[in-house]
Parts: sequence; structure tokens; C-alpha cells
Amino acid sequence: MREIFTELPWWVKWIAVPVIALVVFGGLIASVLGFVIGLLFKLLVFVALVGGLIYVVRKFMSNSSSRSDW
Repeated sequence: MREIFTELPWWVKWIAVPVIALVVFGGLIASVLGFVIGLLFKLLVFVALVGGLIYVVRKFMSNSSSRSDW
């Protein structure tokens, strides 16, 4: 395999082969990238919702404890 690529011009190795790979595997790469980005977005939303819930519960608990002192 290495001998085949050494005989080819530079533009075939560095331009044509990657373009062909992107054309052939482009849909697969896009779907994997979309899945990973979607997963990261869902993880970010989950962390934000849990953080917001913790903030609201702590705020409510601190307000209810200060009211009982009165």
C-alpha cells in the first residue's frame, strides 16, 4: 500500500484521496458528528436543569428556615 502512494503525485495523496473519503463517508461522519453534538447539548441542558433545581431548592430552604425564626 505504501508503494502505491509513493508513486502518486502530491495532489492525489493530499487532495483527491481525502475528498473521495469525504464523499464516500461524508454521511457517516455527519451522522456521528450530529449524534455527538446532540448528546453534548442534551447533557448541557440536563446539567443546567439540575443546577437550576438545586438553586431553587436551596433558595426555598433558606427562605423557609428564616421565616420560622420569626
